[in-house]
Amino acid sequence: MIETYRGVVYPNQMDHMDHMNVQWYTSKFDQATWHLFSAVGITNRYIHENKRGMAALEQITKYKSEVVSGDLLVIQSKILEVKEKTLRFLHIMVNSETKTEVATSELLGVHLDRRKRKSCIFPDDIRAKCEKLVI
Repeated sequence: MIETYRGVVYPNQMDHMDHMNVQWYTSKFDQATWHLFSAVGITNRYIHENKRGMAALEQITKYKSEVVSGDLLVIQSKILEVKEKTLRFLHIMVNSETKTEVATSELLGVHLDRRKRKSCIFPDDIRAKCEKLVI
């Protein structure tokens, strides 16, 4: 697993029940996703120079423990499966002070040709980097 996010929970991220609102879990998992993609070569430069990208097909988030203002969070990520055009990966969010697993998010993404707006095969170098992170 690699670290893909590190941050703090701010007061403005609380909902009316005084815990972090689900939109912020999604935001933090999204930030982790872009760091994971970058680690395998799907960088901002790659996306713009090659007119390629990624799109989410499926996301399953599990909320395991309450998160409140001031909590320090870390997300570790791993690739579960890489196929010709798709990537399945898992994020695990942990309270870095208590070491409590607070949430997980498993995603399935597809590699896209942004001009044709259709799925396309991963380049060999990106697929090889993905395969090295499969656990």
